[in-house]
Order: sequence, then structure tokens, then C-alpha cells
Amino acid sequence: MEHQLWFFVAVGLIAFVYSLVGHGGASGYLALLSFTALPTKTCSTTALILNLVVSSVTFLSFRRAKHFDWQIAWPFLLGSIPFAFLGGSLKMEGRIQDILLGATLLYASVLLIVGMPKSGEDDFQPKRWVCILAGAGIGLLSGIVGVGGGIFLSPLLILTGWAKPHQAASIASIFILANSAAGLAARPPTALQSTLGLWPLVIFGFVGAVAGSWIGATKTSPPGMRRALGVVLLIAVVKLIFK
Repeated sequence: MEHQLWFFVAVGLIAFVYSLVGHGGASGYLALLSFTALPTKTCSTTALILNLVVSSVTFLSFRRAKHFDWQIAWPFLLGSIPFAFLGGSLKMEGRIQDILLGATLLYASVLLIVGMPKSGEDDFQPKRWVCILAGAGIGLLSGIVGVGGGIFLSPLLILTGWAKPHQAASIASIFILANSAAGLAARPPTALQSTLGLWPLVIFGFVGAVAGSWIGATKTSPPGMRRALGVVLLIAVVKLIFK
């Protein structure tokens, strides 16, 4: 991959847009990296590293704004962390991983284009075992395809009324942080070494996250930006299908 400025700026913009809604942006980075000649495993590892940085910044921003609720978050984390580690350690045939990645990106693109669903008026707490099982399922898929799982968790929390939108964003950020760390821990050192030359991406991702998460924690995120990113993800899905 040629280290061109536009590519680094694009990573920063993805981090900015995703951090507005409490996400780390792995699906966006994967979409962008899919247009390069990098191996799928290198792309997913790079996305996890960026996810780790961006979600850390995002969590601190939303927590500082007092949107985080540990009582809602911990059952999902309990279920997700070991299964994210398991998913990250699985060795799957490249084409199967591409199909799973394509399905993940397609889901994310529809979510971004249509917009985040609105929660009901009355929030309620589900049984903890339900949250643990949901976290486990999302964690496993996240570990396999190299995302943090926020694109699955946020709509689940909001659709079911288990959390308010800002709470869902804060919970998604720590969920992504934990799953990204677990997914990276399960990968061999050689996978991490292959990403060393891409370190400037982390700097641009960090800057984008600082700006985006601050706005997202205090103001409404622009729906037009999410829809534009959704179109980019759809293009990446088409590329994965026909490559």
C-alpha cells in the first residue's frame, strides 16, 4: 500500500464519524483497507489496533460526559471478552472470512444509511443471562472478522430499549475496547509485526477520535455523514463479492 496522505486523512475521517456514535470504526477501516493489496488478516489486525485506540478515546469522552452505566455494560462484557478471544484465534479459510466480513460491512452500511433506530420511551433491563449470551455471540463474530462489535451492540440496546442512545454509545465504546483487546491478544506476534509500517494510521485515527467523540458526547451526530460512510461500505461489499 502506498502511504498517501489522502489514505491517512480518510482513516481520520472514519474515526471522527464513528466516534460520534460511540464506535471504534473497524468496519470503516476494513472497507478502506479492502481497496488495498494487503492480506485480509493484516487488514483485520490493523482495524483492531485502530479500534483499540479510537474506542479508548471515545469511552473516556462519553464517560467524562457521564453517559456510562456500568450496571448495563458488565454482563455484555462478561460474555463477549472470552468469545472475542476465541473468534480471534480461529483460523478460517480466507474466502469464508471475506464472506463474513462482507456480511458485517453490509449490515453496517444499511444501519448507517437508514440511521440508528430510536429507542422506546421506557427503558428496561433484560435478564443478565440474556445480556451475557448476546455479548458472547457478538464477541465471537467480532473476533472472527476483526471488528469490535459496536455496530451490533448499539442497535440491539436501542431497539430493545435496554439503554438510551447516549448510554448505548458509551457502552458500545467500552465493549469495542474490550473485544478489540481480546481479539488482538489471540493473534500471533507475526500478525502484529505485519502492521508496523502502518503506524501513521494510528495518529490520524487518534486525532479523528478526539474530535468526533467530544462532539458525539455533547451533541447530535450528523446523519448525513453516517449515510455517506454507509455508501462507502456498500462499495467495499461489492468489491469483496466480485474480487
